[in-house]
Amino acid sequence: MAEMLKPEYIFETSWEVCNMVGGIYTVLSTRAATLQETNPDKLIFIGPDVWGDKLNPYFEESTQLYADWKTFTEKEYQLKIRVGRWAIPGRPIAILVDFLPLMEKKDQIYGEIWEQAGVNSMPAYGDYDESSMFGYSTGMIIESFYRFFKLKKKQQVVAHFNEWMTTFGAFYIQKHLPEVATLFTTHATSIGRSIAGNHKPLYDYINEYNGDQMAYELNMVSKHSTEKIAAHIVDCFTTVSEITGIECEQLLEKKPDIITPNGFEDDFVPQGRKFAPARKAARATLRNVAETLLGYELTEDALFVSTAGRYEFKNKGIDTFIESLKLLSENPDLKKEVVVFIMVPAHIKGARLDLATSLQNPEMRFNSSNRFTTHDLHDYYNDSVMSSIHWFHFTNQQTQKVKIIFVPSYLNGADGIFNKSYYDLVIGMDLTVFPSYYEPWGYTPLESVAFAVPTITTDLSGFGQWVSHETQGIENGVGVIHRSDYNGYVVATKIAEMIAQFAACKDTEVTKIRKKASIIAEKALWKHFIQYYDTAYNIALTNKNKRIS
Repeated sequence: MAEMLKPEYIFETSWEVCNMVGGIYTVLSTRAATLQETNPDKLIFIGPDVWGDKLNPYFEESTQLYADWKTFTEKEYQLKIRVGRWAIPGRPIAILVDFLPLMEKKDQIYGEIWEQAGVNSMPAYGDYDESSMFGYSTGMIIESFYRFFKLKKKQQVVAHFNEWMTTFGAFYIQKHLPEVATLFTTHATSIGRSIAGNHKPLYDYINEYNGDQMAYELNMVSKHSTEKIAAHIVDCFTTVSEITGIECEQLLEKKPDIITPNGFEDDFVPQGRKFAPARKAARATLRNVAETLLGYELTEDALFVSTAGRYEFKNKGIDTFIESLKLLSENPDLKKEVVVFIMVPAHIKGARLDLATSLQNPEMRFNSSNRFTTHDLHDYYNDSVMSSIHWFHFTNQQTQKVKIIFVPSYLNGADGIFNKSYYDLVIGMDLTVFPSYYEPWGYTPLESVAFAVPTITTDLSGFGQWVSHETQGIENGVGVIHRSDYNGYVVATKIAEMIAQFAACKDTEVTKIRKKASIIAEKALWKHFIQYYDTAYNIALTNKNKRIS
C-alpha cells in the first residue's frame, strides 16, 4: 500500500473565515485546532475583509507576521491584505483580503474563466460578483505566497476552497499555479438548497432532476455553473454527508471523491465542576425572561425546550416543529408545563424596551399584549413564526400546557434581553428539536448533545443520518425521525410523542439519557473525523502529481 501523501502547507479559504455567518464558520473554526497540531503555522486561512473600519472581534491583526510578504503582495498584486490570527482555539494564521478593487476588472475576469473552464457568469446577479472576486483574490494570495517564499514543486501544498463562493480561486490556481493541489468542498449544493427552498419535492424525485435545467428554472445559472465545473476540475471534490453526496451526484453530475463529515471540538463546553453552575445560571436566566414576558411564575419542573438556527422556515423544519407543539398541547397525558424557545434570528428593530426595563426593575409590572417575542420585529404580522403561532391558537396563557417564546435575535452576549451567548443558554435546556427538511450536516443537534442536552432531529440531516447508526429513540440521547417530502404531519406527530415521552421520564432516567447524549457527542470530535481530511489531502496531492507529470 502506497504511503499517504501529507501536505506541508494547507491554504484554506471561505467566506466565513473570521466572519461568522453560519455553520461553515463552526466547521472551520473547530477543525483548526486539530490541524494546527499537525501543521503548526503551515495552516493558513484566507477570508474576506468585510468589516471596514469596524473592529473585527474574530481577528487579531499583527504588524510583524509576514510583513515583507504583505508589502510584496500589495505592490506586485495590487491587493490590500491584513495578516494576523483567527481568534479561535489553535489561533491559526489568517489573511483577510479587500477584494473590492477587483470589481473594476470583473468582466475581464469572467471572460478569462469562461475561456479557461466554461463558467457562465453572464446571468449573474446578487452576491455572485462579490463572491467571485473574493474567490479570485484568494488564488492570487496563494500564488503570491508561493512565489515570495520560493516554495518548490517537491513541497506538497494544498489549496482548499469551501462553497461556490470561492471557486474562482480554484480556477486561478489551476491556471497560474498548477503545482498546488486543489480541493473543493460543497457544504450544500446551491441548486439543491434552492429546490428545497422553493417548496419543490427534492428527495422523492431526486433521480428525475437535471441540475442544469433546474438552474435555468430557478434563476441560478451562474452559481450552479461555477459550482458544477469546480467539482469536476479540482484534484479532490468533497462534501459533508452521504445525503449531500447523492445530491452532488445527481445535480452536479459528479460523485464526491470522499465524504468529509463535520466534527467539532468541545472546548466551548464547561468541564468538571464548572458545568453544573453554568447550567444553573442558564436556567435562571431563561426562567427569569420567560416569567417576566409571560406575566406569571412557571412551575418548578417546567420543561425547557428549544430550536435554533437560520431563519429558513421550511428547510429547518420550524413549520413542522410549531405544528408538533400544537399536537403536544392537546396530549392528555402531558403533565408537565412546556416552555419552548424558538431562537432564530429575524429582522428586528432591537430588544423590547418594555421587557428590558422590567427585567432590570423587577418591581415594575410588565404589561403588554405581546407575550411572545423578546425583541421587536419589523413586520410582526407577516412574520412566518408569529403567523404560525397565531394560526395554531397559542395564547401563552397560564392555562395552556405549551408556551412558545420567539427569540428573534442573534444571541451574542449583547442582545439586550438575555445578554448571554447561545452556548451559555443552550446548556440550560432540557431538550432540543431540529426537524430539518434540508440540512446537509446539522451542527445544532450536535452542539446540543455536547452540552448533554438530548435532541430530536430527522434522517434528512447529515448528522441525523450519521447518528441513526447509533440510535433511533430519544431514550438513547438522540431521537431520529424519518422524514420525506410529504410526511410533515407524521413527523410533527412523532416529535410531539417524543417530547411527551421525555417529559414523563423520571429524574434518574433523564440523567441516563443525558449521559448517552454526551457519549454520542464524544464520537463526533475532530480527533475521530480528521482522518477523512487526511485522506482527502492524499487524493488531491496524488491527482495533482499525475496531472503535472
